Amino acid sequence: MSNDRTNGKNEKKGIVKKLRKSLLLGKKFSMDYQSENKSRDVPEDVKEGHFAVIAMDKDEFKRFVVPLSCLRHPSFLRLLEQAAEVYGFDHQGALTLPCRPSEMQRILALIYMEFARDCIA
Repeated sequence: MSNDRTNGKNEKKGIVKKLRKSLLLGKKFSMDYQSENKSRDVPEDVKEGHFAVIAMDKDEFKRFVVPLSCLRHPSFLRLLEQAAEVYGFDHQGALTLPCRPSEMQRILALIYMEFARDCIA
């Protein structure tokens, strides 16, 4: 049983590592490209330390800007695993997560409440 848990942790670390690498490559690409062409800037609502995701389930979708700290939360990691299975890592544009927007709002509310609780404690 602990072997299954270890494999799961290693798999999550691998997914997070690949996502971070793709985010860093995107940042490097956008910085290189930005010097050549100012029209391809990161959207203004995506501040430093954040990234854009799209929660999509069938015909329903919504864009969210979330802090990088979400990459450590188990609920968000599960969504990343599902996204890797459904869309792979070669997906262009904002990270697309296979969930209803209402589910994404619930997960983000949970993450923010836990963060606030930890700050108070």
